[in-house]
Amino acid sequence: MSLKFKSFAALALSAAMMFSVAACGTTDSGDAKSDSKAKNTTVGCDVSTIKKDDELAKLAASAKTVKDGELSVGMELSYAPAEFYAEDGKTPVGYDVDMSKAIAQTLGLKPKIVSSMFDTIVPSIGSKYDLGITAMTITEERLQSVDFVSYYRAGSTWAVQKGNPKKLDTSDMCGAKIAVQTGTVQEDEANKIAKGCKADKKAEVMSYKRQAEAATAVATGKADVFYADSPVAGYAISQTDGQLEALGDVEGVAKQGIAIKKGDQQLDEAVQKAVQKLMDDGTYMKILKHWGVESGALDKAEINPTDLN
Repeated sequence: MSLKFKSFAALALSAAMMFSVAACGTTDSGDAKSDSKAKNTTVGCDVSTIKKDDELAKLAASAKTVKDGELSVGMELSYAPAEFYAEDGKTPVGYDVDMSKAIAQTLGLKPKIVSSMFDTIVPSIGSKYDLGITAMTITEERLQSVDFVSYYRAGSTWAVQKGNPKKLDTSDMCGAKIAVQTGTVQEDEANKIAKGCKADKKAEVMSYKRQAEAATAVATGKADVFYADSPVAGYAISQTDGQLEALGDVEGVAKQGIAIKKGDQQLDEAVQKAVQKLMDDGTYMKILKHWGVESGALDKAEINPTDLN
């Protein structure tokens, strides 16, 4: 099958994306269906003018993991528009990248983005990096291993080739080849679906280390459908010149969080207050609007929220 894609580095397709640093602006709304019609460019936010908060900087400096004036952040850099590489193949961009830089600026620290596989991030918090900011859904299971500061809400979206040639229905994915990223909530959900299928109509869950590979599998016909966070699915759809489309509505909206070493109260508080400050002064919303994902905005950052929806 021959598919003509718009250049899309985050999907590991033909990479010819434009990158520059600019003040935060606005783009399209952030739900999967409206984003599928967008023609976004990868222009990052310039957050370098954010001033250090001396009180929060002292708090962060006393944290257990922060060293040498750096705030290291683990990310899976194929998850546009949250985090991915620009055209040069080495410059991280996306709203999580901009948030990481904004938080670091507020805490008087130098941001250090560390490329990581998604399923290795939680186990490495506090050793390889200070924070994990990678569109990570807060779950009860993950809360047993790390602390979280909530900063966004997203659901899950199914995506298929244009026209849904396999005539799939979100209420019954039995018999489908489902592409997901390893270690994600969507992988868990896909496996639950597969376990509930009858022997003569099994669903096959195809897990990939990077979201780009999962989306590409559908685009090339290797898989029938992929399942991902709604802003990620929406952005992927928007970059394929109508070759992919959302299937059904956004499902299972839940809070996403910044992962922090379990029990590091100083860093918990420093990050929570920094995010809240960015929310209150408008920087946070400018970043989200810039990437067209403002529909998932929160107005309150919480440490280990009890309401995960």
